Amino acid sequence: MSTADEHGTDTAAEGMGRAPSDGRASGAADPYGAEDPLTAGGGPQGSDPEPGQLDLEERNALRRVAGLSTELEDVTEVEYRSLRLERVVLIGVWTGGTQADADNSLIELKQLAETAGARVLEGLTQRRSRPDPATYIGRGKAEELAGVVAATGADTVICDGELAPGQLRQLEEAVRVKVIDRTALILDIFAQHARSSEGKAQVELAQLNYLLPRLRGWGHSLSRQAGGSSGGVGLRGPGETKIETDRRRINTKMAKLRRKLAQMSTAREIKRDRRRTRQVPAVSIAGYTNAGKSSLLNRLTGAGVLVEDALFATLDPTVRRAQTPDGRAFTLSDTVGFVRHLPHQLVEAFRSTLEDVADADLIVHVVDASHPDPEQQLASVREVFADIGAQDVPELVVLNKTDAADPVDVKRLRTREPDAVEVSARTGEGVDAVIAAVAAALPELQNEVRVLVPYDRGDLVSRVHQEGRIVSEEHTGEGTALHAWVPALLAGKLREYEAALS
Repeated sequence: MSTADEHGTDTAAEGMGRAPSDGRASGAADPYGAEDPLTAGGGPQGSDPEPGQLDLEERNALRRVAGLSTELEDVTEVEYRSLRLERVVLIGVWTGGTQADADNSLIELKQLAETAGARVLEGLTQRRSRPDPATYIGRGKAEELAGVVAATGADTVICDGELAPGQLRQLEEAVRVKVIDRTALILDIFAQHARSSEGKAQVELAQLNYLLPRLRGWGHSLSRQAGGSSGGVGLRGPGETKIETDRRRINTKMAKLRRKLAQMSTAREIKRDRRRTRQVPAVSIAGYTNAGKSSLLNRLTGAGVLVEDALFATLDPTVRRAQTPDGRAFTLSDTVGFVRHLPHQLVEAFRSTLEDVADADLIVHVVDASHPDPEQQLASVREVFADIGAQDVPELVVLNKTDAADPVDVKRLRTREPDAVEVSARTGEGVDAVIAAVAAALPELQNEVRVLVPYDRGDLVSRVHQEGRIVSEEHTGEGTALHAWVPALLAGKLREYEAALS
């Protein structure tokens, strides 16, 4: 992502991804949704396709062609173009845990790279007590990596961790191809998948946060743009370098984005306050990326949101209305997926969106039971919960993809999470159990009413059905006799009709 704009192309980000846009990424349809009647596009012949199916078709309309890459003799030239991940080699530093943990981490990095449109050629791991402060992997390993890059014809190296600007620069000098880290890769995926104005602004802010300490340039970008003894009044002195100008411009842009996001968050806060006033319970679906959250939302509500077998397929939150079996209304929202070592820039930029999770009455924590290490997913998501202040919100663990999971692994998870519910969003098995568990976990209504509502106040009867839990209902000659549990605000409106019943 170049920051030169109209000032030239001399200063750029080290290891930065593309700017937020309607970019495309290749990916196959998710088996956990593509066959689902609630998520499959088109429906019956002649009906309109669902929004999620349209988004998926648009995203897959433009694919990268393998082999059509730009080979560069000078690694610095890559700084002057938008990042194009094509043929990549992965490298990770294994500082703790087991070999299986290191392999799973590199497999996840491979999935991230493929989601961004790359073709992974090779993956390497190195056991070290800590990353090398100079080249991240050490001089010897860097030479070995350079040999692998030359042998495979790779044009990019992706490191499984966040590298300091100096580490990126020195590792590039050693391998002579573009080097990016895990954070830049995730930001690149977010930039491709952001759809709404707020999502694009959030991603751009995160990218600029990442870019700011990684600015660098060559040639006249390090020269002074003003000053000297021959300058006029106000122009004498050392002047300002091009890189200093770009740094100032980035800070100005970040301030504008923060103001823009603050204005956008006002509308969400108004809607949130309206739901609080009416005391409609809020349920938030959260979990690791690609755990099947959108598929589950489609199963529960028929939302028709995009479903794809890719990491971070959906970024923009979706809120839908749902009902418990006894008719009580609540909102169900799908949030951005989490991942191990989620970049702090994204947590900060998406904080207004993640506040929906912290303010929820219940979190439905979706776990991919077929994943090689679901326990690590559980721990990583709960770390993010702690970061956003949602650790005290009641949590319902849902083990998804049980039809593809090993029964032994599911049993092990049930031992660790005894209250978990098993479900398959693809087949629909266990969906009723999820709805029942959500209904049981919602906050209890504290106000019992026995009223006789006249027929000209059908609006109150409708609100009782939407917001409360009806014990009994009878239609009489004078009106509708109700025995129900309702929120406090609605109970106050029904008080005047209690005397009529008595």
